[in-house]
Amino acid sequence: MAVVELRNIKKSFAGVDAVDALNLTTKDGEFIVIVGPSGCGKSTTMRMIAGLEEVSSGKILIDGADVTELSPTERDVAMVFQNYALYPHLTVYDNIAFCLQVRKWSKERIGQRVRQVAESLALSQYLDRKPAALSGGQRQRVALGRAIVREPRIFIMDEPLSNLDAKLRVDMRGEIIKLCRRLKVTTFYVTHDQLEALTMGHRVVVMRNGVAQQIDTPQRIYDEPVNKFVASFIGSPAMNFLYATSEENGKVLRGPGFELRTSDRLAKALARSDSHKMIAGIRPEHLFPAEAGPLEGCGWVRGKIELIEPLGSQVMIQVSTGSAIVMAQFERQPGLELGQSITLKHKEDTPHAFNPEGERSFLAEIAEEDRASLVRAA
Repeated sequence: MAVVELRNIKKSFAGVDAVDALNLTTKDGEFIVIVGPSGCGKSTTMRMIAGLEEVSSGKILIDGADVTELSPTERDVAMVFQNYALYPHLTVYDNIAFCLQVRKWSKERIGQRVRQVAESLALSQYLDRKPAALSGGQRQRVALGRAIVREPRIFIMDEPLSNLDAKLRVDMRGEIIKLCRRLKVTTFYVTHDQLEALTMGHRVVVMRNGVAQQIDTPQRIYDEPVNKFVASFIGSPAMNFLYATSEENGKVLRGPGFELRTSDRLAKALARSDSHKMIAGIRPEHLFPAEAGPLEGCGWVRGKIELIEPLGSQVMIQVSTGSAIVMAQFERQPGLELGQSITLKHKEDTPHAFNPEGERSFLAEIAEEDRASLVRAA
C-alpha cells in the first residue's frame, strides 16, 4: 500500500505538452481511474508514475519519498498492459513466477506464492498451459497474477480490458474491482471507457489535451461536471446541449422547442451572472414522455420523433425540436412512431448550464468565485 503524490508534473515531446501541470494526491489503497479520449495523456501519465517515461518537470512522491529520478524497479510498481505481455514459450506457472525467479526466491516459496495467487484468480487448473491455449479473459488473469504475485506497493493498469469482448469486459471489471479492494493496493487504471470510469474508481481524473479537467468521485463528476467537455464525455448516451436564454431570474432556460426548469442552486448561480445567453444541458436518461395534463411548472422539450432505437427494456429516441436534435432514453412504451409529435418532461433539478465563453459550468464558476473571495478575506 502507498500514498502517491503528483506535484505539478509535466511531460513534453518536441515542445508539445502531452501532460501539463497535473496535481494529484491519492489515499492509501485508493483506486484512481484516468479517463479521456485518445491522445489526452492518460498512458503518458501512467508511464511517468511507473518510471518508464522521464518527467519534464515536477515531482513524483511515493509515501513522501521523491522517486522522480528512480528506476522502475526501485519504485515497486507493477504494470498490467493492454496486450497482456505474456511470455508465449512459458507456462502460466512460469509466467506468474518469473519475477520471483529473478529475485531468486526458493522453489518452495515460489510454488506456494504462485499457487496462492492462481487460486485467487481461478487459474489453478491452467498452470501447466501456455498462453496460446488460453482465452482472452484467462490471459488477462495471468497478467494480473504476474502483477499481484510480488505484492507491489502500486498497481498500474493501462487499458487492460480493451481487447476483450463486451461480456468478458463486464466479468473482468468485476473481478478487478473485488481483487483491488481485497488487496488494498493503490491502483491507477487507465481507460477511454467512461462506463469503466464510473463503476470502478474511488475517484476519476478526466483528461483532455494533457490537462486534468476534473478530479472527483464518479457521482460528483456525473452530477456536477465542471465544463461542457466533462459533461459530454461522462455519461452514455452523451448529454444533450441546447442554446438557451436564462429567464425568470435564472429559474428557466428557454429556447426554440424547449423550456427547462433549473434547481434552486443553479438558479441562484445564473441570477449572479452577467450573461443571459448560455448552453443548456440535459441528459437523455432524465427525459421521459409527458403524461396527459398541463405542463405548467414543468420543464419540457417538444418536437417530432426522428429515430427510434429499441434497447430491450428501454428505448432511445431522437426528437427534432426544429433547432436541435434531442435524445431521450426511458422505459419502453407502446405507440411510439416515426414522425410523431411528442412532448418530453425532464426530471426535477437535472438541467445544467454552461457559459458559451470557455464552456465552464455556471455552478463551477460561482464556486470558484466564492473560494477566491474566502481566500481574499482570509
